[in-house]
Amino acid sequence: MHELTRFPLEGGGSVVVEIDPLPGTARVSRRDDLIEDAKGSFEAALANVRDAAASALATFRSMTKGPDEVEIKFGVKLTAQAGAVIAKTGLEGNFEVKLKWVREPEGS
Repeated sequence: MHELTRFPLEGGGSVVVEIDPLPGTARVSRRDDLIEDAKGSFEAALANVRDAAASALATFRSMTKGPDEVEIKFGVKLTAQAGAVIAKTGLEGNFEVKLKWVREPEGS
């Protein structure tokens, strides 16, 4: 069963996110208390994932012959306790990285 968690927005308001409960835990609540409040803001939760993406991008851009395009894909999972984490996907892979080089015109 999925649970609902409310993440406050730094600019005001909030966003409610459906999350998977932690394994081995069961929620006991009153009917009027079905939404758990997250420990931090939505933006703060995504900050670590944003920093990880920026670091990965910087690594590929710093290659001696850097690619013309870099595409990094990964899933993001939100939890009330940890905020945003990079989600486990398919066959245990967390990142899908696509690098692209375009052949330079001859004579360049």
